[in-house]
Amino acid sequence: MLTTVAEIRALLREADESELAALERSLAADTRKGVREALKAARKRIDAAKQEQARVAALYEFERSLANGKGEPVIVGLDEVGRGSLAGPLAVGAVVLPASPHIAGLNDSKQVKPENRAHIADEVQQRSLAFAVQYVAPADIDRFGMSASLRHAFAGALSQIEAQGVIPDVVLVDGNPLHLDEREISVVKGDAKCASIAAASILAKARRDALMCELASQYPLYAFEENKGYSSPHHIQAIKTHGLSDVHRRSFCTSFLQESLF
Repeated sequence: MLTTVAEIRALLREADESELAALERSLAADTRKGVREALKAARKRIDAAKQEQARVAALYEFERSLANGKGEPVIVGLDEVGRGSLAGPLAVGAVVLPASPHIAGLNDSKQVKPENRAHIADEVQQRSLAFAVQYVAPADIDRFGMSASLRHAFAGALSQIEAQGVIPDVVLVDGNPLHLDEREISVVKGDAKCASIAAASILAKARRDALMCELASQYPLYAFEENKGYSSPHHIQAIKTHGLSDVHRRSFCTSFLQESLF
């Protein structure tokens, strides 16, 4: 029989919803402050977990509502990462998820804690029906421009999915329409609304971040492991001091180089 507050707290920290309900009944007459606080904290934890499960379930439900009554549609979600970076590639992720089980934590990659992204990306790879990441190199972004690079990367990622033998009924893209495919549906802020787009966002972000950390060892002056190629004050100062590396987008850095000349 539980007698100390410490014992009760330990049990409540691990209790699931049904176990908590039983403990709430058995401890209803216990007036100790520590017990009441532990019960309150446990209920808050369970309620938050239920809200998170409902949020993720809504991502799956919403994207299937876009499929225009196609029964059990095969849906691929696509999203880009690195559009505004000064260095490193553009990355586009593409993911086809099964209807269940749901992957916990799916969200816009910017809303996911860095320490959780790699774990969720691993789950996406393990559970998805197909996945792909397509890159566009910095030199090609300079040569062709961002709009053409985005279209190339989205088309390439979709081709990789279909090369795996998975033919989508619906192609969901985050943001503005790309008009790449007759199956395309664009969803504004889709990485926060659709499970497959969120999965693509997290996968592309985790892969690109890992690549930028690899590039950091080759180009240590720019601290890519910290800024991932984006325009942090340290990164901008490094460009002014040392110039550009082979993995910088020259067309994105002209203002910093001009400033360094005067």
